[in-house]
Amino acid sequence: MIEHTVTFRLKPNLKPEVANDFLQVASELANIQGVREFAIRRQVSPKCAHAFGITMKFASQAEYDHYSSHPLHEAFVKNYWLTHVEDFQEADFQPLEARNRT
Repeated sequence: MIEHTVTFRLKPNLKPEVANDFLQVASELANIQGVREFAIRRQVSPKCAHAFGITMKFASQAEYDHYSSHPLHEAFVKNYWLTHVEDFQEADFQPLEARNRT
């Protein structure tokens, strides 16, 4: 299992309707085969400079690779992400195996 997480801040000069369009198009990434538990969230903590987060899970590295190279994802990155996002941080997590505590 891989949990793909990205937090980000949109460019401050974006009109609200452009920001809403960005989030709507981002939500379509959930339709790519292999994407599970997709969510877009608004950041509420003042400790974080990023306003939004997107998370999704993949059952395998192959599914994650399929997503990464999918035309819908590549078009989103080219047409929206690179032009609308001011700053971001990306992380991909795999669960740690539980340790036997005796």
